[in-house]
Amino acid sequence: MAWPTDPDTEIFGLIDREVQRQNTGLQLIASENFTSPAVMAATGSVLTNKYSEGYPNKRYYGGNQVIDEVEELARERVKALFGADHANVQPHSGANANMATYLALLEPGDVVMGMSLDHGGHLTHGSPVNASGQFYRFVPYGVTESDHRIDMAQVRELALEHRPRLIVAGATAYPRRIDPEPFRAVADEVGALFMFDAAHIAGLIAGGAHPSPVPYADVVTFTTHKTLRGPRGGCILCRSEHAAAIDKAVFPGSQGGPLEHVIAAKAVAFREAADPSFAGYAAGVVDNARALAEALRSQGFGLVSGGTDNHLVLVDLRTFDDDLTGKEAQSVLDDAGITLNKNTVPDDPRSPFVTSGVRIGTPSVTTQGMGTAEMGLIAELMARALRHRRDPAELAAVKDDVATLCSKFTPYPG
Repeated sequence: MAWPTDPDTEIFGLIDREVQRQNTGLQLIASENFTSPAVMAATGSVLTNKYSEGYPNKRYYGGNQVIDEVEELARERVKALFGADHANVQPHSGANANMATYLALLEPGDVVMGMSLDHGGHLTHGSPVNASGQFYRFVPYGVTESDHRIDMAQVRELALEHRPRLIVAGATAYPRRIDPEPFRAVADEVGALFMFDAAHIAGLIAGGAHPSPVPYADVVTFTTHKTLRGPRGGCILCRSEHAAAIDKAVFPGSQGGPLEHVIAAKAVAFREAADPSFAGYAAGVVDNARALAEALRSQGFGLVSGGTDNHLVLVDLRTFDDDLTGKEAQSVLDDAGITLNKNTVPDDPRSPFVTSGVRIGTPSVTTQGMGTAEMGLIAELMARALRHRRDPAELAAVKDDVATLCSKFTPYPG
């Protein structure tokens, strides 16, 4: 072999440090999870060497006999998992899946409705800094002021006024269940198509902890990491009448060669999610989020919408400490071995770079085997760190306690 013989100690040293960080700290970012060794093995396989532009049995390069079987297996597994007519497993991310869907179903300038970013929606749901908001005319909807739930009366009113071509449901920082049926009813009333972005809750849907949008939506997009516990990537499910347009919009419309090593890892994750044990995992994620929410409330934190139905808790820090920003809380907790992200709360007076809140998720700690008892301890550790955020010795002590807790639930021992 002509490989260099000297090891790349810089990169692999950094990887070792990241393993240590993941093993010894609390990973509470709602969009992250731990994958299985099988998923990581597939991602690091020789499939990374193969170029395979096109689709099974319709490739632009030779030598794809095995690759075709890999991708077809991934497609069949995900269709069976969600009960879908058609699947495209090539999107490199959820953002790519969303943009490909818009490309397939819309013309530039078409009217689309999506959840406002500052009320919990995603950048790809029409933010003006994203291509979605630049190529299409998005009309945002949001949550009610009283209970921070999606305002379906507003959704219907806006749809009747603007007559969108497409209505998008789904969120990135919304702690409540999203029922797809009312969205379908509004879409039908105004003659719109309906897309459901299930990026965050795909695993909860697969595990039966949330209602499936597949019977109601024309297209469902999602990421394969987060609650689904697979590799980083995206996927699109759709009704058969949209299959050709979706496939064309992914390739050649918006992507080149697919990442078949990642597609193989997606197939592994779909198989794992079809195992009966995954339902217990999905239920555990929700149970832990609810327990964590109540424990945080008891520590004086404010909860957007009053609690959670899914995998995340959106915390308003102002009731805990009006001077504490999400930016500072994220930094302080990082120093204490607790990883989460700053996040705006509905009608936040602070900028998205500062924020009045943080977003906290339970997918990773549930994968580690933590339960509701540990959620109370996590809330205590967070509150302790933030109350003593000017005391380096106390933050170091919290970090030690976090490491002690994580040593009992190490995701990647050895």
